[in-house]
Amino acid sequence: MRILRFLRHSCTFPWQVRRVFPKRSLSAIATLVRESECSHLAELKFVVEAALSPGELIRGMTARQRALEVFSQLRLWDTEHNSGVLIYLLLADRRVEIIADRGINAKTGSDVWESICRAMEAQFRTGNFEQGVLSAITQISVLLQRHFPAQGQVNANEIGDSPVLL
Repeated sequence: MRILRFLRHSCTFPWQVRRVFPKRSLSAIATLVRESECSHLAELKFVVEAALSPGELIRGMTARQRALEVFSQLRLWDTEHNSGVLIYLLLADRRVEIIADRGINAKTGSDVWESICRAMEAQFRTGNFEQGVLSAITQISVLLQRHFPAQGQVNANEIGDSPVLL
């Protein structure tokens, strides 16, 4: 299994991210994130990474471990309301991880994130990458509106809305 994973990562290139997420898709994702953040006080960030490095693969890094690293590197933990949410896609593995900051995790269970991740992965298996991400953002927004409603406050947009391609 490790050999197959290594081959998959070795044969997944950054240009493939652009193929499944062209500019039009990235723009639609950024627009939905921006609109979503008007209704709650959380900060959403979508990140897609083509593949892990050989060193990360040798160490046995999982998509979850990498998502936690990216969450930290992008400082999603450093928001005013402890309400950063990372949607991370590791394209080579077709794995999705959602990492929510402590303020959000205190109000939601991890089961809800898991079900959203699996629904995205099901969409990806049928080639619906953009729709999978947009549906997930919509589902996450509903949760955030319930637990972190804006209630007349302005969301400061602390981390930006554009997707990050690694």
